[in-house]
Amino acid sequence: MHAATTSAETSHDHAVAADATPLHLDYLLRLSADQLHALYTGSRVPRLSDVHGDLRGRMLAIPALHATLARLPRAWASTSSFPWRGKSFQPLSEDRGEGINRVVSDRFRLYRFETFIGKSRAGDFDAVQLDYDLPENPFFIRPIKDEIRELGPGLYLGQAWLAIGSRGPLLALYFALEK
Repeated sequence: MHAATTSAETSHDHAVAADATPLHLDYLLRLSADQLHALYTGSRVPRLSDVHGDLRGRMLAIPALHATLARLPRAWASTSSFPWRGKSFQPLSEDRGEGINRVVSDRFRLYRFETFIGKSRAGDFDAVQLDYDLPENPFFIRPIKDEIRELGPGLYLGQAWLAIGSRGPLLALYFALEK
């Protein structure tokens, strides 16, 4: 039971998220943003060499939206019509790598990013950083700062942050990647 929670139901929901072993993307899709946050902070930072190849992706939650409003994009994300297919990673060295998003089909690749291990925006721990601030990316993609942590072998939980103006980064959504 968490001391900061006020109801048994809320405490149970957080305990389920923190103690359960997520085995696949569909399991993660059922979790709330708070449960995903608990999993994210309790996971580990993978080595860049562990994150390679084509990983299947799933958009999970949009924390800024009320749960009722978030149902529609979450339901769409679980269908084959959702345009984002995942990310492809290529480690270049022990401390640097690169990748790209797969959109609409696995052959259509957009929005390259560079990877490295760095401090998470979510807390006092590290994460694999995905930096889109590259000259070939359009202006609306360059402020995106994704980061991922490992939930288990081949399963990664990510956060997408937007760096907008002087307000600092804003957590836009949770996503997952699976080998």
